[in-house]
Amino acid sequence: MATILVVDDELGIRDLLSEILNDEGHAVELAENAAQARQIRASLRPDLVLLDIWMPDTDGVTLLKEWASNGLLTMPVIMMSGHATIDTAVEATRIGASAFLEKPITMQKLLKAVDQGLNKLPAKASPALASAVRPGLAEFTVEQAMTASLPSAVLPLAAGLADLGPQPQQLFNLDSPLREARDGFEKAYFEYHLAKESGSMTRVAEKTGLERTHLYRKLKQLGVDLARSKRNAH
Repeated sequence: MATILVVDDELGIRDLLSEILNDEGHAVELAENAAQARQIRASLRPDLVLLDIWMPDTDGVTLLKEWASNGLLTMPVIMMSGHATIDTAVEATRIGASAFLEKPITMQKLLKAVDQGLNKLPAKASPALASAVRPGLAEFTVEQAMTASLPSAVLPLAAGLADLGPQPQQLFNLDSPLREARDGFEKAYFEYHLAKESGSMTRVAEKTGLERTHLYRKLKQLGVDLARSKRNAH
């Protein structure tokens, strides 16, 4: 399996990620700051790096830039943070980060990101994504911006970013509070997938990466009409 370097100043995060990745058969190296990460990178060539953005000595983006400048960015790097901004995420992708994980990190998202990272080269940020980062997009999560999961209302700002397939024509009030804007997006997102999967909760759960019970709870919380979604699917 792969050798993965986890760089995070929080002991709990390092232990959790190490346990999950070890269970998957990966060899895991741990660093609690940029200095230790430099030492480990100098002594071996990890197949993938999970890199926290906010650290006490040198932040993750600066370390990423340092590796890129010195020709050491030869492996996929997945950035991690619970407090990053879209601007920070876009800067990281410009430098060479392949993906972003928002904390708290679920096991399913971690394993999916690691699998994708190990099967492709580090990605460069699309110029369209960079040009799309403007006040309206600040309403959406960093992870959505990094993965191009942008609502159709803002897709014209990022034309050419990626082929996301058919999107629901849904407008979002970007002047509303973040929680309301996010709920509006999530409701449209789940209604779209319910219609696409003909109301099958099993397929929607698989598609969205949620457990069925969590999915039911989420749909109820967002006020999604399951009966209507099934009717729209036919």
